[in-house]
Amino acid sequence: MLMRLIYDDSLAQGAYLIGCQKTGEAIIIDPERDIDRYIALAQKHELTIVAATETHMHADFLSGVREFCEQTDAKAYLSDEGGQDWDYVWAKGKDSKGKPYNHQLVKDGDVFMIGNIQIRVLHTPGHTAEHICFEITDLGGGADAPMGIVTGDFVFVGDVGRPDLLESAAGMVGVMAPSARRLGESLRKFYDQPDYLQLWPGHGSGSACGKALGAVLQTTVGYERRFNEAFKQAADADAFVETILSGQPEPPYYFARMKRDNRQGPAVLGSLPTPSNCAVASIPSGAVIVDTRCWDEFRKGHLLGSYSIVLDKLFSTVSGAFIEPEQEIVLIADARDVEEAVRMLVRIGLDRIVHWVDPDDVVRGDGLVSTPEVDVATLKGMDRAVVLDVRNSSEFDEGHIPEAVQVPYLQLNKRLDEVPVGSPIFVHCKSGFRSARAVSYLNAHGFSATNVAGGFMAWEEAGYPVERSESVCY
Repeated sequence: MLMRLIYDDSLAQGAYLIGCQKTGEAIIIDPERDIDRYIALAQKHELTIVAATETHMHADFLSGVREFCEQTDAKAYLSDEGGQDWDYVWAKGKDSKGKPYNHQLVKDGDVFMIGNIQIRVLHTPGHTAEHICFEITDLGGGADAPMGIVTGDFVFVGDVGRPDLLESAAGMVGVMAPSARRLGESLRKFYDQPDYLQLWPGHGSGSACGKALGAVLQTTVGYERRFNEAFKQAADADAFVETILSGQPEPPYYFARMKRDNRQGPAVLGSLPTPSNCAVASIPSGAVIVDTRCWDEFRKGHLLGSYSIVLDKLFSTVSGAFIEPEQEIVLIADARDVEEAVRMLVRIGLDRIVHWVDPDDVVRGDGLVSTPEVDVATLKGMDRAVVLDVRNSSEFDEGHIPEAVQVPYLQLNKRLDEVPVGSPIFVHCKSGFRSARAVSYLNAHGFSATNVAGGFMAWEEAGYPVERSESVCY
């Protein structure tokens, strides 16, 4: 048996290629939309991907399972758990050639084969109602017991999948607590698994699908049983519900769209968009300009109305929070970075990338605007300054600048009406990174926003006044 983890640092997301070297057949689990890289990896190991599957309907990226059905002969294995509200609508239809999708719906306990590899389905609801895991046994290698389990967003290293997203992200009122209770039930059933079993989770540190994910990308049942606090707390059903729901960060704005599109069917990508190089003067009117340069370069001079979204690990998440899928996108990026940026955008359904502009062309041009920035001492010396805190609510509750208004920066798109109008706004986060992104977004939408360098950390270190929420104990 061959197993390879294909990891996307920008979304902290892992897909798994599992192949039978004797038969040359392989399956891909939890793929993203740009499937060419999985196919290339399989070919490198003389394997053909004959099946594609996923652990659940993802909220943080668009699934590539439909893409595999469209571009290859792969068969889709899809969860048939969770009830009619969690069925895969797209799989009931026909592909772009007019043929029914080659798929099989699976339930708890179902078994299917990929070459000589046995895959057993485990229904593990809680993160989502239809969530399943895949127990892997290498029969071809002589094993008569499983080696491990691909756990998706059920069990992570040091954490478990958050059960609040259906309510906090998708707007399904009243499902948060019942989902948490189901997650606890799934974990208690999981206690019976043997200690030696390896666990291969769908996310690592940096993902918004949990609140305490570890940076290690593999673990065992025994290790998590001993050291995973959420895993241990599940023994007390009521206490688990309260604990797992507390302190969860606000989900990015685009998560609701991912849930909907992954059920209905992500648009067929076919191939990567190929934006053309253009001059500044040729940027289409109304296009979203995404400037990938570092913050210092951006604030010194940028095109009016552009967003500062640095091409780093948060590029996909911030882009998804700021940009709608119907909008045309123009990248300010080095030629060598354009393909990477395009891949990171299509993974969250932003496909209309029409042009890219060389940063040197921007710097050499006329009519650039700058963005102001102040330190905390300057902010403290102002009389009745309007302060916007773009950290998460849990951070805000632990301590904030007096009279600050709080809106998480990844939810600005849908909560813009909560931002004070009519006065200059001084925006901060913990250190200045998130607030810089927020300032560019706010200014593009007509506000007068200034970044606070150093953020709340600098404010606290200076010994300035801090308020704390009454519910936070110390």
